[in-house]
Amino acid sequence: MSRVSEDVTSYDTMSRRVSDAQVLWDLASSESDDATAREALAEVEAIEAELRTLEVRALLGDEFDDHAAILEVHAGEGGTDSQDWAEMLLRMYQRWAERGGFKIRVVDLMPGEEAGIKGATLTVEGRYAYGLLAAERGVHRLVRISPFDAAKRRHTSFASVDVTPEIEEDIDIEIDPDDLRVDTYRSSGAGGQHVNVTDSAVRITHLPTGIVVSCQNERSQMQNRQVAMRLLKSRLLLRAHEEREAEMAALRGEKRDIGFGSQIRSYVLHPYQMVKDHRTGLETGNVQGALDGDIQAFIEAELRRKAGGGGDPSRGVG
Repeated sequence: MSRVSEDVTSYDTMSRRVSDAQVLWDLASSESDDATAREALAEVEAIEAELRTLEVRALLGDEFDDHAAILEVHAGEGGTDSQDWAEMLLRMYQRWAERGGFKIRVVDLMPGEEAGIKGATLTVEGRYAYGLLAAERGVHRLVRISPFDAAKRRHTSFASVDVTPEIEEDIDIEIDPDDLRVDTYRSSGAGGQHVNVTDSAVRITHLPTGIVVSCQNERSQMQNRQVAMRLLKSRLLLRAHEEREAEMAALRGEKRDIGFGSQIRSYVLHPYQMVKDHRTGLETGNVQGALDGDIQAFIEAELRRKAGGGGDPSRGVG
């Protein structure tokens, strides 16, 4: 009810602001008041910006779109460069979440051997976190002069992003304890005196599906296990949902795009500066802005493409 009320309130507020702006414009026109006209136009621009936000929300109507998200970043082929790239992506999503007012928490992180990270898992809390971040699922490609290459050669690095909706606490999913393999190990990241002292980190493998989840950033093994089980339940719930969607698509005879593992976006730092999304054609020359979390335009373009509205590749960003 609170979620629906929020949407209704947003619509009602927008309607009142449009009416007030109309009155202000009529007043400016009748009295030839330039200052009032500028005030009315500024309000119209502000309304248009908020309207775009509401339009994006209207695209998020799937079952889990308004849930919190579990975001995973994994380095691909490319050694140290890919591990560094994975860490850059992790920071990009952290900054995006901060810009959007989402609450983020890193629950698992595996440092790279020389630099960067091999992988990381974080939770992103806030309404529509999953619906928005699901547009980022896939392989991200970086082209640059490698800072780890003494010969200063150009390297191409890959990292993958996966996103799962975090399930509500009251959703019950039956898991047979015999289907689980639980391993404990010493945490490898920063986190206090308990790190690297006790085997508090937990890795759970769901044997029937091969799904592996882990958590190491809580203070005790029990807390890490609880978080890992919540991650596992979320992954299993999404898997069941995707299998159901695939069955329905097969009945309808639909052709579905390849999901996780497909290259969705390239970030080029050399020989030119560009970020291009290969699904929508949207691109920008402001690479540093994108890496600093300014990726909302890419997310919105993909949501519109999936909804059938196209990504408007003629419109650059930045």
